[in-house]
Amino acid sequence: MVVSVAVAKGKIRLRRLPGRNMEKHDRPLLIHHVFFWLKRPDSKEDLAKLLNGLRTLRKIEAVRTLHIGVPADTERRDVVDSSYSASELMFFDDVAGQQNYQNHPIHKEFIETCAHLWEKVIVYDSMDLSSPAGER
Repeated sequence: MVVSVAVAKGKIRLRRLPGRNMEKHDRPLLIHHVFFWLKRPDSKEDLAKLLNGLRTLRKIEAVRTLHIGVPADTERRDVVDSSYSASELMFFDDVAGQQNYQNHPIHKEFIETCAHLWEKVIVYDSMDLSSPAGER
């Protein structure tokens, strides 16, 4: 499944892109967004290690979509926090899929291998309200 993400007026809107291995979902997807702050934010080597570690998470079957990113060089505004070093945005079919990810050996290995790189991690989990089952 491929989605586009748009942010407008403080709301996130997700849209499935047509013709791209789309799956029909009868319930909302779980969205898992994680932000990482490196202990050494100026270290390109540490950032590369973290990004490589994040890429290994693609191998976990429960992960439907994975986006790995770094802060965008956008307009500086009071509401924009670009202090983090990297982020991951994942989509799961449901809470059970996200729990499978949390307990998966690849995820545990990622934490064991990369935890020494970061000083802070913040996680935002939410349910997709843009799918038919999630609309209110």
